[in-house]
Amino acid sequence: MMDDNITTKIQTAQIRRLLLLVFLDQISGNCSEKPQMSKQTYRVCFCFRRRFRLAVSEAPEEIKKVFEHYSENGLMTVDGLQRFLVEVQKEDKATREDAQKIIDSVKHFNRKGLNLEAFFKYLFGDLNPPLASLGVHHDMNAPLSHYFIHTGHNSYLTGNQLSSDCSDVPIINALKRGVRVIELDIWPNSTKDNVDVLHGRHEYAFVASEYPVVITLEDHLTPDLQAKVAEMVTQTFGDILFSPGSECLKEFPSPESLKKRIIISTKPPKEYLEAKEVKDKENESEKGKVGDEEAWGKEVRDLNEADDKDDLDEEDEEDNDDGDKSQHDLAPEYKRLIAIQAGKPKGGLEECLKVDPDKVRRLSMSEQQLKKAAVTHGKEIVRFTQRNILRVYPKGTRVDSSNYNPLVGWMHGAQMVAFNMQIMRNRYNAIRYPRLIVGFVLDLTIGFHHRGYGRSLWLMHGMFKANGGCGYLKKPDFLLNPDDVFDPRVELPVKRKLKVTVYMGEGWYYDFHHTHFDAYSPPDFYTRVGIAGVPVDSVMKKTNALEDNWVPCWNQEFEFPLTVPEIALLRIEVHEYDMSEKDDFGGQTCLPISELRSGIRAVPLNSRKGEKYNSVKLLMHFEFVDP
Repeated sequence: MMDDNITTKIQTAQIRRLLLLVFLDQISGNCSEKPQMSKQTYRVCFCFRRRFRLAVSEAPEEIKKVFEHYSENGLMTVDGLQRFLVEVQKEDKATREDAQKIIDSVKHFNRKGLNLEAFFKYLFGDLNPPLASLGVHHDMNAPLSHYFIHTGHNSYLTGNQLSSDCSDVPIINALKRGVRVIELDIWPNSTKDNVDVLHGRHEYAFVASEYPVVITLEDHLTPDLQAKVAEMVTQTFGDILFSPGSECLKEFPSPESLKKRIIISTKPPKEYLEAKEVKDKENESEKGKVGDEEAWGKEVRDLNEADDKDDLDEEDEEDNDDGDKSQHDLAPEYKRLIAIQAGKPKGGLEECLKVDPDKVRRLSMSEQQLKKAAVTHGKEIVRFTQRNILRVYPKGTRVDSSNYNPLVGWMHGAQMVAFNMQIMRNRYNAIRYPRLIVGFVLDLTIGFHHRGYGRSLWLMHGMFKANGGCGYLKKPDFLLNPDDVFDPRVELPVKRKLKVTVYMGEGWYYDFHHTHFDAYSPPDFYTRVGIAGVPVDSVMKKTNALEDNWVPCWNQEFEFPLTVPEIALLRIEVHEYDMSEKDDFGGQTCLPISELRSGIRAVPLNSRKGEKYNSVKLLMHFEFVDP
């Protein structure tokens, strides 16, 4: 009897093991094998391993149907491919020559057309991006106030806002990304008889874009030191420095007229030190608090969402100034260099937003101040930004160099939505020395630990992919119409709808270690897709999570009504579902709706820092329809 029990137990264990093997085979039973990624083993415990067959990237059923519709006898000819480009991809001007170039570019054996494998390779390849390759195509001859400008905040800092080092490395990185507005502080040295300057070269200023670089100076100097700075700036930049003279501009010049020029913007001098000390004390109290950029980024705040703290009365970066009186205190050499004068007139919000027909200026508001002002003076802000420049900057408690929702500024016409783009250091042990960085290159080697990136910065990166990535975007006409001023708080009718189909994704197997997402099995990916725009347009949706699959095929469709498509962004994120812990990050991108191409497109994904992955991409379909 005992022997029978033992035999029964052995047979039961064997049956369970066989069933497990069958189960594991069924997980990937419909997948064909590929030599370099055919099988994968995960260790579950010391004595047990799980083996998975890995799916090969192949065309989803919907793509197969499209291929069959435009092909004959398993071959898509030049004529069939041209019809596909016109009818599905909405490339109305596509010619037979364009189709032939695509056929020639895909490595296969038949130059007369594409088989299914070659067609799928083309769709998922670099020749089929989601954004049109239009280069700089906006009208660049309007005044600067008619453009959104890619803007940095405290550009010289390497990390947190309190104690991180000053360096030109973040400035160089920003310029390489196409940032056009760089912010610097100018302070006297310890003896207050000179200015500490780090000299350098400015060859990085126009690497990414030939359109003007604006240097905003936070001026803490006396007139005699201003004269020294004027001499330094003039010697450093020479002929590329735009100098309007001593008079205020009646209208800002255009980006086209200022190509490869440096523009100086600052406010009249004022005693900052007492205000700075108060602000630093307030910031120190927030130093130990966690910022809003967690792991792969906290969700972007909605315009109407309340903040944890109302710090609208916080010390402003631009204190109230009596503009005319302060201008008399400027050193004449220094005054001639200031092309974009800034400062707040005395009085309330109404005075700040008054439009002077005889001169233009720059006004700064914190993100909190803009939110409060937008409630009661939304149209006035839009009217102000039609001629003048509005700069929005992060609130003072963002000591971790986190950011805010940039759409709040853009929907009110703010040209300079200033963002922290620093890379965070891994400990608070640096001392911040006040100094001016005049050039853009230093022979410094600094090690960084990357943090501080999140969804807000992804939106900024996405927005300025438009117009060839030149850093200047022409504002939509509705923000520039003086006769019918746009009211950001009025809900408009739907202009168009965007249908998005998420077919599939691939590339994680090649760019990540096989246990990066899950130690015991292949990843369970899902995609989040949605809109960032005015509040009524903003939404996020997601696909189902597909278990144990490096090549997920979701084939799910979503629809997004758009009331203000001109400033909307398509947000795309991939995450790996984790039942017991925080979901893992698998890639992201943001795409400007204004330049999104219709049709089936390959969408490359980026890391948290906005750097493109080598292999990771999604296959998606975009279709614009009338409401």
